[in-house]
Amino acid sequence: MTDGDEKRDPSAGVVDRTLSSVRRAGRQTGRHAGLATLALVALTGTARAHSGSLGGAVTSATVPTWLTVLTGGVVVGASFLFTTLLTDHEAMRAVNWWRAGLPSPPGVWRVVRGGVGALAVVALAAVVAIGLVGPTTPTRNLALLVVWAGWWAGYTISTYLVGNTWPAVNPWRALAAGVGRVLGRARSEVRSSLPERWGVWPSVVGLLALVYVEVVSPIGQNPRLLAAVIVGYSVVTVAGAVRYGAAWFDRVDPVSRVFAAYGRVAPLQRDEDGLSLRVPGTALTDEPLGERPGETAFVVALLWVTTYDGLVATPTWANAVEPVVSVGVPALLVYVLVLVAGFGLFLGVYRLASRRVRDSAETYVTATEIERWFAPALLPIAAGYHLAHFLGYFLALSPALAAVVANPLAPPETVALVLPSWFSTFRLLCVLGGHVLAVWVAHSLAFELFPGVLAAIRSQFPSVVVMIFYTMTSLWVITQPYVPPPFV
Repeated sequence: MTDGDEKRDPSAGVVDRTLSSVRRAGRQTGRHAGLATLALVALTGTARAHSGSLGGAVTSATVPTWLTVLTGGVVVGASFLFTTLLTDHEAMRAVNWWRAGLPSPPGVWRVVRGGVGALAVVALAAVVAIGLVGPTTPTRNLALLVVWAGWWAGYTISTYLVGNTWPAVNPWRALAAGVGRVLGRARSEVRSSLPERWGVWPSVVGLLALVYVEVVSPIGQNPRLLAAVIVGYSVVTVAGAVRYGAAWFDRVDPVSRVFAAYGRVAPLQRDEDGLSLRVPGTALTDEPLGERPGETAFVVALLWVTTYDGLVATPTWANAVEPVVSVGVPALLVYVLVLVAGFGLFLGVYRLASRRVRDSAETYVTATEIERWFAPALLPIAAGYHLAHFLGYFLALSPALAAVVANPLAPPETVALVLPSWFSTFRLLCVLGGHVLAVWVAHSLAFELFPGVLAAIRSQFPSVVVMIFYTMTSLWVITQPYVPPPFV
């Protein structure tokens, strides 16, 4: 939003800054989560919740920094020590394997899924149209509010707090199915195959690319640009899905894979028996990641991209990048090099930690198997950080979102919900809650993988010290002021 716009609409100034901060919040979520890869040795990571991520809608934490950091380290350390006392494997399985079946008539769900998919296509078309012709003020444009506040904040929260409904909601899947029918059944059935050696690496590259575009472009404030990006993404996704079928959403599309990963944390799960209700996070203990190349890398990338997103919004980044750019290195090149190098570092650290787990447990299980086995324990951390960053953002902009949905072409003046001061403390609890759940998942996975009590407990020793360190680091970052990423 320009200065002139802010003068014309004073109430929108604070909220407009919140809108652009959705990208910053995404960065933070992965940042510490990425560090967490080492922290949990395949079990944890750290992501950062930053106090500026909600702009003026949420106040900064009033708890002293040193107390916040110390408390976080103590809580995570204490949770690890507590879980080491839980050595009854059958009791742990009773918690992890508990489920309550829910009615899920196949015929009804097919009808519901078809109807939801059609509505999602209409919503996608409306977002693109209003993005192109609607108001240019960010907090009064349907496209920006629906995509960032409604979808990436609110809907994503539902995927790990309730369940992953994206396979039914996904408008690009519905569009691809329609295009396939238009081209004819024969064309739909004869699809090219994605090379098996690629595994899911295309989705890793896609996730990194999407976050890079989000960070270096004004996509969070320019509705015209956002609409253009959505159109381009739609063309690529639908074309890929028509050619490769369901494999596109399973192995290539980063958005579908992000929601599927978050969905494993949710209490509502779908299995061979239909829908079931489970203790949150326990579905992560059912099985390790698949053996396809890139499975572990995608989980690490999910943590790293939020780490990266938060890193570029800190005073440390600004102080480091400005001298580099001043000597003639293109700023966009610096951003992409750090994105790729940081991902490589986080993946390397995770793999090194997995080897240390192998040594501590004195097991013949390969390090590669350990990587796959413990990677799901990173997902509660990512979910906890996402909730810490985006719940306040979603709540603050809910009135504006409702207003533009009711009247997208001529919405009323911007209205933002002012959250109470204690909400900052709640965000810290979300971060810590993700870590505590990750400790439980890692503990359960260790007892499933290693025989005996001592080997399972010893396997977690190399990770606990690093985990506490990165947890304290992430909580320290939460208290730091937000600095707009320079040169972008």
